[in-house]
Amino acid sequence: MSMNTQGRPSAPSGTVQIEKPATFTGNRALDMEEPLLFELGHWNICGVDLDEPEEFTPRLGGHERQSDIALPAFTEPEAMRHYVRLSRMNYAIDAGLYPLGSCTMKHNPRLNEKLSRLAGFADLHPLQPVSTASGAYELIDMLSEWLMQLTGTSAVAMSPKAGAHGEQCGMMAIKQALKARGEQRSIVLVPESAHGTNPATAALIGYKVVAVPARDDGTVDPQAVADKLKEHEGEVAALMLTNPNTCGLFEPQVVEIANLIHEAGAYFYCDGANFNAIVGKARPGDLGIDAMHINIHKTFSTPHGGGGPGSGPVVLSERLAPFAPLPFIRRTEKDLELVENASQLAEGEQPFGRMTAFHGQMGMFVRALAYMLSHGADGLQQASEDAVLNANYIRVGLQDLMSLPFGKKPCMHEVLFDDTFLKDTGVTTLDFAKAMIDEGYHPMTMYFPLVVHGAMLIEPTESESRASLDLFVATLRDLVMSAKQGNTSRFEGAPFHAPRRRLDETAAARKPVLKWTAPSPTEVEPR
Repeated sequence: MSMNTQGRPSAPSGTVQIEKPATFTGNRALDMEEPLLFELGHWNICGVDLDEPEEFTPRLGGHERQSDIALPAFTEPEAMRHYVRLSRMNYAIDAGLYPLGSCTMKHNPRLNEKLSRLAGFADLHPLQPVSTASGAYELIDMLSEWLMQLTGTSAVAMSPKAGAHGEQCGMMAIKQALKARGEQRSIVLVPESAHGTNPATAALIGYKVVAVPARDDGTVDPQAVADKLKEHEGEVAALMLTNPNTCGLFEPQVVEIANLIHEAGAYFYCDGANFNAIVGKARPGDLGIDAMHINIHKTFSTPHGGGGPGSGPVVLSERLAPFAPLPFIRRTEKDLELVENASQLAEGEQPFGRMTAFHGQMGMFVRALAYMLSHGADGLQQASEDAVLNANYIRVGLQDLMSLPFGKKPCMHEVLFDDTFLKDTGVTTLDFAKAMIDEGYHPMTMYFPLVVHGAMLIEPTESESRASLDLFVATLRDLVMSAKQGNTSRFEGAPFHAPRRRLDETAAARKPVLKWTAPSPTEVEPR
């Protein structure tokens, strides 16, 4: 009798496996069936005691509610149990390896969380007197200094709330700089392999987007950039380039590209989403960038996803530093000064305005600085090296079975496969991803970047141990071999073991049901 991976005796060969019986509740032990909130609640009671409102005259011009609000009510234990049960259905970085490429789902050290909850930071209010927040300004200034040192830049805007917000900030600084020169350029160059937010940001602030094709090796050709600059001479405001790019590759001719952009009088915006691959190894400012946002949830390990909270500081070159938005912190001979309005500006400072009401996300700043200080310069460099090492470990472990669109050359922090290896198996890229769920893994990023057909982008981050990577590689190898051996039943209809089966995601996106409707009552014939 052998031992399985959980350490329990495996069933002897020839043993009859008993089919699991259905349960009355629909629960399967601790795997509990959980209805919707509206299906659970009580409609004729209230979960809290509320005083009857006094008489009042509605001021909504006839638009006030004509019926009961119809919200379900719960006791406190019922509400708690509902959300705990739902949480157990979610995949999370604290549950297992989260291989989403281009997202960097890394471990969030609990030390960061502890420090962010210190009363002096957690209890700050954006409207409290400036004189009472000197410690916060000191922390923001220290974090700013680290960001400028790590990127080799001259200034940093701390107020943007996330990566895309940071992109907008950087591009608005570029637009303001061109305006100060008396120029109204209309075009932004964006490589085909860019994040989707790059062209969206450029279009949002009024620029026409012109695509730059990628080479067969997944990188940008300086000649292609030169051709676009010549074709649109005098009209190009900026190039938005991701480096390392979304194919998981470092742009080897980035300095040459930067020089071409600057010679044409334009600015070089670098998408810093993948900065976590080069921290301590290369400084983007030394490569010629003028502006770059930093996703500190990716690079410096603040919580990621769920719509926030986020933070996307933007570092700026000396050429763009005067155009950083308000508010910003200025260090004087005596103290730190919060610059919030035009009357406080020094000679040469020409901010394009204000990105947001207040000065960024304090909790994110605390977490990021805690991460930096606990790692130190050498630790941050090692984190980058380990991220690249882990991605290449996966690449080497799978390259004999899975197809690499740009050949078996080293990658950076993420490795990109395509679906060529699934040809003639009857298994689609989506089938493969859904089968990963049955094995306990969130699928990798699928169908992105768009320059690769059937893309599968895997980023293990530096957080994963060799043991976890070995199991992940072994699992994917097993899935690939099943597909190649014609075991399509393992994939068609997967996932089979998730709380919910496969959804029609296309229909859900095109025809979303945004309102819950009570099901019609059904009559059951007595037996």
